Amino acid sequence: MRTIPRVAVYLAVGAVLTGCSGGGGTAEKSARELLDEANDTMSALRSVTVDMSNTVGSESVRTRLRTDLKERCTARTTWARNGSLEQIRIGETDYVRPDETYLENWSGRSVADVRPKQWAKVPADEAQPGDGLAACTWPFESFGKATKGAAGSVGGREAIALHVTDKGDKGGAYTFYVATTGKPYLLKTVYKGGGNVTTTSFSAFDEPLDIRPPAAELVVDKADVEG
Repeated sequence: MRTIPRVAVYLAVGAVLTGCSGGGGTAEKSARELLDEANDTMSALRSVTVDMSNTVGSESVRTRLRTDLKERCTARTTWARNGSLEQIRIGETDYVRPDETYLENWSGRSVADVRPKQWAKVPADEAQPGDGLAACTWPFESFGKATKGAAGSVGGREAIALHVTDKGDKGGAYTFYVATTGKPYLLKTVYKGGGNVTTTSFSAFDEPLDIRPPAAELVVDKADVEG
C-alpha cells in the first residue's frame, strides 16, 4: 500500500527495560543491569498489548497493538483529524478496514471501492511507514546512557524510572518505567524531544490471543478489485 500524507508518527520507542524477577536486588543493581535484564524478560514474551500515543504540535495519533510478537497481530490507529484504520495481520496477509473519515483522505489508493464495514485483503509486504499499518514484531533492545530515577507506580504496579539519553538524539530523552515487583516487565516509556512526545505502554503480558481473519463476506480482495 502506498504511503499517504500523514502526521510523522511511528517513533520506534521499542527499547525495553524490565528488572529482575521480584523487587529484591533492584537497589543494588545499576541502571545498565536493569536494562539488560529487561531485554531478556520482554524478548521472551509470547504476547503483549502495546498502546502508543504520539503528539507533534497540534497533531496526534494513537495506536493499540495486540501481538504475538511474530506474525499475528491486530491494530487500530486513530488520528485526531484523519479518522481511524483497523488492521488484522496473519502471516503474509493484512486485512485493513478504514472508517469514512480516513477514506475521505485516502487519495490515490488502488483499492478504490472499499467502504466502511468492509475489509481490504492486501499483501503485508506492501505496508509502508506512515500508512498506519503496524508490524507484529517489536524491537526490545537497550541503548544510550541510563541512570536511575525515582520509584513510583504504573497502573498499580511498583516501578522504577530509568532515564536514558543517546548521543545520536541530541535534545531528546527517554524515561522507562520498569516493574520492581513480580516479573520485571517494562510498563511504560515516554520520549520527549523536538516538539514530539511519544508514550508507549505495555500490558496483557503473555495473555492468550485469538486472532482470526474477518468473515469472508466482509472482505474484498485487492487482486479482485484491480483485476
